[in-house]
Amino acid sequence: MPDRLPSWLVQRRALAIAAAIAFVLVWIEGSAAWAHDISQADRAAVQRIEGPAPFAFLYLGAKHMVTGIDHVLFLIGVVFFLYRLRDVVIYVSLFTLGHSLTLLGGVLFDTGANAFIVDAIIGFSVVYKAFENLGGFRKLGLAIDTRLAVLVFGLFHGLGLATKVRDLGLSEDGLLVNLVSFNVGVEVGQVLVLAVVVTLFNLWRPTRSFAAGAFYANLALMTGGIVLMGYQLTGYLTS
Repeated sequence: MPDRLPSWLVQRRALAIAAAIAFVLVWIEGSAAWAHDISQADRAAVQRIEGPAPFAFLYLGAKHMVTGIDHVLFLIGVVFFLYRLRDVVIYVSLFTLGHSLTLLGGVLFDTGANAFIVDAIIGFSVVYKAFENLGGFRKLGLAIDTRLAVLVFGLFHGLGLATKVRDLGLSEDGLLVNLVSFNVGVEVGQVLVLAVVVTLFNLWRPTRSFAAGAFYANLALMTGGIVLMGYQLTGYLTS
């Protein structure tokens, strides 16, 4: 039984879990540019669309969320220590509100933003949440409302999505329907990601390896966010 395992074995398991998470993050970060951006095939398909095409844009939104590693890492950080379904719903709803506002507004009102800077801020959101999960702000004597932070970062995540959609050069014919469909698709993708993440956390949390593993997993999350920031800032400086 897990509660009878010796402490050295618990720690070894925690390190193994953390190492596996770090390996996956590093592997994914190696393809982050392709995972987050909209593929050329999808771009070509969208640019051929004239008029409302809700199912096509719903699929595109869901695919973009599921393969967008920066969004996924942030969601992992947000729900890492949320044990009650009510709390998960509250925090995810705030994130959804934030990114929906800037996604819709950014495209409809053609709000300009540098994609590299926005994506670097999204990478920073991962670093921020992992640092908070590690108790970093508490040790610094800072009391920051986590709900407000999730809402604010949600605004930046939506702005990042808006820059991707704006770059597609969508037709004005059916724009609102297609944009709303894309946003709904993003929410569908988010639910799919959360279903997997929350299930895995519920299986992991009762084990003795969670306490030690959570520390290393959040270090891995922070590393992933730093890599994302570095990648985007490098792109900005060299563009």
